[in-house]
Amino acid sequence: MKTFAVGMFGRVLLVTVALGFAGQASAGIDLFDCAMNIDGTTTAGTTFGYDCDLGALGVDDSGFDYLSGLGSLSLDFTGAGSHYVALFVDHEMSEAINTYFNEYGAATGSLAAGQSWEIDEPGWVFGDIYDNLLDGLLDDSNGVPLGLEDDVSMALGWNFDLLADEIATVSFMLSTTAPTSGFYLGHFDSDSQESVYFSSTLAIRPVAVPEPGTALLLGSGLLALGLGRRRGRNRGQAAV
Repeated sequence: MKTFAVGMFGRVLLVTVALGFAGQASAGIDLFDCAMNIDGTTTAGTTFGYDCDLGALGVDDSGFDYLSGLGSLSLDFTGAGSHYVALFVDHEMSEAINTYFNEYGAATGSLAAGQSWEIDEPGWVFGDIYDNLLDGLLDDSNGVPLGLEDDVSMALGWNFDLLADEIATVSFMLSTTAPTSGFYLGHFDSDSQESVYFSSTLAIRPVAVPEPGTALLLGSGLLALGLGRRRGRNRGQAAV
């Protein structure tokens, strides 16, 4: 359960939302919302849709826990040209004990080529992270650093180009253990001492082609098949 105080024309509107996800929780960490932008296609609309069925977009979510928001997600891209993918997550930590206004985020490490990120209030009051996810324009900024605690959400994205004979695999990892290398984001609750670390990788490789020996055997087989058909046709013509 989550209640938001949203300013609207001088009034305060209290919005209460209850969400349930199937899976196994981890301590006091829960996934409140998530969304993904894949080449302009998103799992939710222009307003908060609470649609975390990432598998519906062809994402491999077999290693992801939708209740805790921890685990791994991956997807493959093919097709020459430019591609974009970004994942947005909004976790809560011990919300029933100390609310969700006491959390902060931090970025660690150096960005890889084509990588983008954002940490912000989810958009209920002042953040623009969700709009930026939909627009494919994460702004590489932290709107909720230590000292300015509030409700925290995170997003990581990639822009990359593929050739006709290339395939890309993008993976997103969320864990309570900090990565040992690379760029990553962190979401922290100072009171409960809970944390979520968010990282991602991009791997581009050539599309698999048959080994030379395999290609030679395949070619020999096709040639033998063609010759056999030709001989059979010649024998049929001679018998006429």
